[in-house]
Amino acid sequence: MEQRAVLVTGGCGFIGSHFVRYLLRERSWRVVNLDKLTYAADLARLSDVTSDPRYQFVRGDVTDAELVGELFRRERPWAVINFAAESHVDRSILDPAPFLETNVRGVYTLLEAARRHQVERFLQVSTDEVYGDVEGLPPRVEEDPLQPSSPYAASKASADLLCLAYRRTYGLPTLIARSSNNYGPYQHPEKLIPLAIRNLLKGDAVPVYGDGRQVRDWLFVEDNCRALLEVLERGRVGGVYNVATGVRTSNLELLRRICMVLAEELAADPNSFLSRMEFVRDRPGHDRAYAVSVERIRNELGWRPSVDLQEGLRRTVRWFIGNRAWLERTADDSYRAYYEAVYVQQWGMP
Repeated sequence: MEQRAVLVTGGCGFIGSHFVRYLLRERSWRVVNLDKLTYAADLARLSDVTSDPRYQFVRGDVTDAELVGELFRRERPWAVINFAAESHVDRSILDPAPFLETNVRGVYTLLEAARRHQVERFLQVSTDEVYGDVEGLPPRVEEDPLQPSSPYAASKASADLLCLAYRRTYGLPTLIARSSNNYGPYQHPEKLIPLAIRNLLKGDAVPVYGDGRQVRDWLFVEDNCRALLEVLERGRVGGVYNVATGVRTSNLELLRRICMVLAEELAADPNSFLSRMEFVRDRPGHDRAYAVSVERIRNELGWRPSVDLQEGLRRTVRWFIGNRAWLERTADDSYRAYYEAVYVQQWGMP
């Protein structure tokens, strides 16, 4: 009997690579990973599974309709899990164009292929940022209106709406998972947690936007992978599911915790880290708070996070301490140019 195949797009990215590894460990399916290998992707994230006969990597762009169509014809995936996306808010402010290309046109291309080849499940991996700033408001539920603030969030909201439209118009079995801020090993250093860890390890200052009191829900990446597989297999077709811990933390508190964990792991004085916080000009349109209700995924699928923030930060800090070479290799020339534009020139637009 032929093994069932799943198509994972963007599987060399941060969350996608963790999901590919989790899928190969938990299921007997073949996993086809389609990834363009942009700056934030890295084949090294999956070096431990390349010898698995169930795993296949295909380099390509999700906007390439011919390639995508051929992949569907050849591999006949029963399910698609779309991680392929430009994902960093700051970069979307500097240049929105790649976000519209990958996050909107790419999703359209995948939906069309999935419709023609009658896939059984199409899971769009989205974000809680599509709801916009919820400061002073109750946690957002899945039926709340989408009010994205950044070009990134707007592109992800557009993708969500396309998926919902393809469900209603064509009957395509789509699902959407809107996850809160993920963190963990192998995350690109443009993101807040690895950026802070890298700068502290190097003895540099850690830039803090505005007053640092922006509030986020931090979700350990492995917990998100568990949730995504639950949604893929058991979610209601056409359903939308928020994925988060329900615990919200300010950026200042998050950075304080990172400093304390780093000091403990390195047997250092925590004040030597805490003193390196440097407040910088806030980014344009910065949302003050994200908060989503997780009642649906808890009640319908029984999912709950298993790693709290303290334990997740400890695992993450230990990984980056032990993998400094990867961290420095990832912080390449393009990263340094981005860092210069955002934190040194303080939103100097190219």
